[in-house]
Amino acid sequence: MKQCISSLRLDALADLVSRMGQPAFRAKQIFHWLHQKQVTEFSQMTDQPKAFLARLEEDWTIAAPTVRRRQQSKDGTVKYLLELADGNCIETVAMQYSYGLSVCVSTQVGCRMGCRFCASTQAGRVRNLEAGEIASEIYTVQKDLNQRVSHIVLMGIGEPLDNYEAVLDFLRIISSPEGVNIGMRNISLSTCGLVPMIDRLAQEKLQITLSISLHAPNNPMRSKMMPVNDAYPVEELLAACRRYQKTTGRRISFEYSMVRGVNDSPETARELARLIRGMGAHVNLIPINPVDGSPYTATDAQNVRRFQTLLTELGVNATVRRRLGSDISAACGQLRREEAARQAAGTSPQKP
Repeated sequence: MKQCISSLRLDALADLVSRMGQPAFRAKQIFHWLHQKQVTEFSQMTDQPKAFLARLEEDWTIAAPTVRRRQQSKDGTVKYLLELADGNCIETVAMQYSYGLSVCVSTQVGCRMGCRFCASTQAGRVRNLEAGEIASEIYTVQKDLNQRVSHIVLMGIGEPLDNYEAVLDFLRIISSPEGVNIGMRNISLSTCGLVPMIDRLAQEKLQITLSISLHAPNNPMRSKMMPVNDAYPVEELLAACRRYQKTTGRRISFEYSMVRGVNDSPETARELARLIRGMGAHVNLIPINPVDGSPYTATDAQNVRRFQTLLTELGVNATVRRRLGSDISAACGQLRREEAARQAAGTSPQKP
């Protein structure tokens, strides 16, 4: 089975070139073609010997997903259903902000974390993405919109820390000056709270922003929403967050999806403030997008603002995430699930 050459970091690519008896400088040339020029065929590498390219093509492929569906919101958000080489589909979302183009990438096909409010996890995890496949999400968006991506959020389908090695390789590849060169400070990684992997990530001392999907300030409430809390309860998770901050010197962001009648009361806000006060952390309040099959509904905007105001009064920095793409099945995993249902029914896919 062929391997994905797009997933090789520059040092690994140098090892490959050396083993094939080629001059060392060819590694940087190929990396440049893959991650700066973002070619999808070996034949497009015009400064490489044809015999060398033929040998590469025997054993390697280049990550090049196909846009199976494309939806554009009235607010400018674009959501892509991308088909991978093996026929599996993932979702990628491009969001326009005042500071530039931000892309939310998937890291797995499906997810096994089981969060009750998330469409991505309803069918479980199929497989991990390779580093090159994650990077190809960025390149697909750049080509489609003819615009440079300035920020990346690892918050699409999948749990990034459940695919640790590939995600780390992706971060090294995407931030390399020899490639697209997106700075680590412009990258945010979101996790539902895998404590051992948070500790492992801390040792990398990357300049990324770590975002914790908290969503509740106590164990009974969080376990009902997020099964991962049974393995890593709130106390252990917050201790890991403090260790991460101490090791990296980086501020942590907490994501808090507002669910009507579940985690949106004034007392819950006070409990949340007590939990994280003094950490210098930032709370990102998220009005959830509706998900078919989920028992949860979104808190109304007025209550979200009240929650934010109370947190601020209690000394916690809190903002409300701008709600984007609500008219295009923006909840993560919905587009992929719709496509699976369409295939099962034997209906024709919607053209991009």
